Amino acid sequence: MRLKGYLKLILKSMINGKTIAVVVPAYNEERQIELVIDSIPEFVDRIIIVNDGSNDKTSELVRKKINDDKNNYLNVMIGKKVIIKNRYNAVDIELQRILIEEKKLFPESDIYNKSPEKSRIILIEHLKNSGVGASVANGYKWCRDNEIYCVAKVDGDGQMDPSELLNICLPVIDENIDYVKGNRLIYPGANLVIPKVRYFGNSVLSILTKVASGYWHISDTQTAFTAISLKGLKQLKLHKLYKSYGYPNDILVKLNINFCTIKEVPIKPVYEIGEESKMKIFKVIPKISLILILGFFRRLFQKYLLKSFHPLFILYYLGFLLIATSIPFGLKILNLVILGINANPVTVLAFIFLFISGFQSLLFAMWMDIQDNERLNK
Repeated sequence: MRLKGYLKLILKSMINGKTIAVVVPAYNEERQIELVIDSIPEFVDRIIIVNDGSNDKTSELVRKKINDDKNNYLNVMIGKKVIIKNRYNAVDIELQRILIEEKKLFPESDIYNKSPEKSRIILIEHLKNSGVGASVANGYKWCRDNEIYCVAKVDGDGQMDPSELLNICLPVIDENIDYVKGNRLIYPGANLVIPKVRYFGNSVLSILTKVASGYWHISDTQTAFTAISLKGLKQLKLHKLYKSYGYPNDILVKLNINFCTIKEVPIKPVYEIGEESKMKIFKVIPKISLILILGFFRRLFQKYLLKSFHPLFILYYLGFLLIATSIPFGLKILNLVILGINANPVTVLAFIFLFISGFQSLLFAMWMDIQDNERLNK
């Protein structure tokens, strides 16, 4: 009977024999954290709560859940993969060593569970507040180290419908997609419930993220309701993810550099549940914009020069160079117009030639960029 019950638990959890986990970053979420944990579907094998230095009862409530056997039963056993050295796997051994040493690059933390490999609910405690991106990265690291096949991310504030987790995870499990993200903007009536300020901020950042990441067909880039494959996790240097609210944008750039496939699925926009959002959109936009600008040039250099050379690398930089060169001529012409003086025709022609040539170069580069990344959008 005991074996029969154990097999029943396995059937309730894994989908197609693939382990699934949910990472939940939590900072002062005592009002919602129990509801979030209780609402996670049974097919999820591990719930990793990353308490980011909360100063309320978040940790206490999660610990209570862990100590309740009904909520923390022996589910699907997992464990870290150990690579045994042979004459052919020196690179795998070196990578394993780096991943072990990588722990010191993450925020200082403790795992509450005595036997996390046997627990369904895992509590990782950050000793000090480090940011939502750092919390997600630490949760991802635990899942990567324990060879979890599909890792979803759900916020601790109750503003994501757990009934949609299956739709988020299935493309990773059944279609071998590397990264799946929800899209609230394509859900019917989304504009009726999403606050106008957040809708505007999301639209601005989505445009910038398209250009920076190379995933030209995505939108609603600020949603954090996502799922990533083990393969995708292994492509990322998790400790280098942006530590704060810009991490969804940063991770898209990093995934594109590593040729990871992506898919969007519609999800319901959920608002007026739980606490007020901690993200201040007008403070966040400038910071995330800077991250995206730097990420754009990093993507060009790493993906289209170092990893796989593409002419669009030259076209992008040529376009920027020509437009930058045209600026002094344009300023000189503007100054002369203000003073009521006729500009030298050579100056005008130089400005027109440089600006139009630079603009055309950028357009060709963007067109090539879109065509090259079409294969990654599923």
